[in-house]
Amino acid sequence: MREQSLAPVVDKNTAVLVIGSMPGVQSLEKQQYYGNPRNHFWLIMSDIIGEPAPIDYKERLDWLLANRIGLWDAIASCERKGSLDSNIRNEVPNDFFALFTRYPQITHIVFNGAKAESVFIKKVGLSLLGERQHIRMPSTSPVPGRYIKTIAQKIEHWQIIREWLL
Repeated sequence: MREQSLAPVVDKNTAVLVIGSMPGVQSLEKQQYYGNPRNHFWLIMSDIIGEPAPIDYKERLDWLLANRIGLWDAIASCERKGSLDSNIRNEVPNDFFALFTRYPQITHIVFNGAKAESVFIKKVGLSLLGERQHIRMPSTSPVPGRYIKTIAQKIEHWQIIREWLL
């Protein structure tokens, strides 16, 4: 079955764009970015922004945008069984050319995990980023990574966003 990603969460004030790979099953069912309550994304953003993330999903998106952080995924559609990035097949990228044309003020890109970065490089190309700074962060997935095992370690890596927003 072919899965479709979510619309971008970006506005005219967005400076930092967090690019994930593809929402997991729970997120797609809820039609919410990072909708799996076990995902560490909202906890990490709370630490970076310095206040708890709102409970309501729409308020969470507004909160991110108010802090100049946007969301989108590298993949527009793909075939996948389950939620694991390793099961993604036949991915089609999102149209980042159109996004960056419409929102040229985006200056920093954060790839949420290796799959997001590798799909972007392979299907879109880093040259599209131009002068935008970019970095790959450890995935916010609840599955421990090879080198990053704890939420505290993830938060430490993700702190660069705070510096970018100053």
